[in-house]
Amino acid sequence: MISSTLQAAATEFASQPTWAQWADLIGALFILVGAAFTFISALGLFRFSSLYARMHAATKPQMLGLLFLCTGIVLTLRTWQWALVAVLVVGIQMVAAPVASHIMSRAAYRTRAGNLEDLMLDELGEDAPNRYGVQTDR
Repeated sequence: MISSTLQAAATEFASQPTWAQWADLIGALFILVGAAFTFISALGLFRFSSLYARMHAATKPQMLGLLFLCTGIVLTLRTWQWALVAVLVVGIQMVAAPVASHIMSRAAYRTRAGNLEDLMLDELGEDAPNRYGVQTDR
């Protein structure tokens, strides 16, 4: 049943594809790419050992994956309501992800939770813990 339906759809697409069929195909590819980026982001959370590398893996590919997923959903569903929802989701995530990552990295730096040897450049300097009132017993 499924193979005959797929074969009929492939035959119809091969004869003369319409705009809707192209949009469905491209939308499915975008959803697949978005899922792959989200999976890579999840793997980075488990694979990386440094706190800062994990935060990078949680924000960068995840944001790109969400962008691809939302674009694929809009191309597949083709309604203004879903386009508005996708724009709102991506917009809020574009604001929230960098801010949350920055706040977490500053808190990790101030409390010395992250490994400071992993940093290539320490712009806060050696007086940062004293400036923020954090005890440096370590």
